Amino acid sequence: MQPIPQSAQVFQQLRRTAWRYLPDVIIHSEESAVKKHPVYATAKCGEPSAARELVLETMTLNGLAHINSLLNQRKPVLLAVQAFETEGMNVIPRVLATALARELALPLTSGIVQINRVSHTGSSGYHRLAYPALFAGTVEEREYFLVDDFIGQGGTLANLKGFIESHGGMVLGATTLTGKQYSAKLCLADETLQTLRRKHGTELEQWWLAAFGYGFERLTESEARYLISGDDAHTITARIVAAWGAGT
Repeated sequence: MQPIPQSAQVFQQLRRTAWRYLPDVIIHSEESAVKKHPVYATAKCGEPSAARELVLETMTLNGLAHINSLLNQRKPVLLAVQAFETEGMNVIPRVLATALARELALPLTSGIVQINRVSHTGSSGYHRLAYPALFAGTVEEREYFLVDDFIGQGGTLANLKGFIESHGGMVLGATTLTGKQYSAKLCLADETLQTLRRKHGTELEQWWLAAFGYGFERLTESEARYLISGDDAHTITARIVAAWGAGT
């Protein structure tokens, strides 16, 4: 098992909360429709007009109807993930949240921001695990609905949920413009957790708890499945430590 470098201690600021019932993330469009759109690269680099064009052409009526049905007259505040990426400030989530606020008559807030750069776009699963998103800001004691442009392993949304709920708010659900359909399920299934623990025993989970401040029971379904697919505990920790060494 690899030693945890001192530089990784910052990730113990994570405040993931226990899973309860949380509906699957509502994904508007297939990845090809979004990532092959002519303005996607420009939008991802932070150009607001390109982001608006992308959102208006890939946000779907079916997605809007699904959100409306899920909320069932409740009026949570919409919160977009605000993050700096390698290309610059990603404005797509904010533009999507603004469009949703208009279409669904929901309030919008921007008081919580991501405080570290994780460079998840196009990165490996181990890089995503090694560099979780951290958040700061003012949380209101009210209901939130989260908005992002993409869902991969679901870690960013899980971390934002944890930050909000550990400060008195409540997360009702989330939506993204696109992402992996198999990652829409955030809540970790008991069977998946048991499979993960049977495969890797207690040593890896103890290492994980020391590195990230939470146990396997607060992983997302996709994160847990990714760890199950890993060869062994030594390989998993070695690859995460290597990702830390390579930096963002």
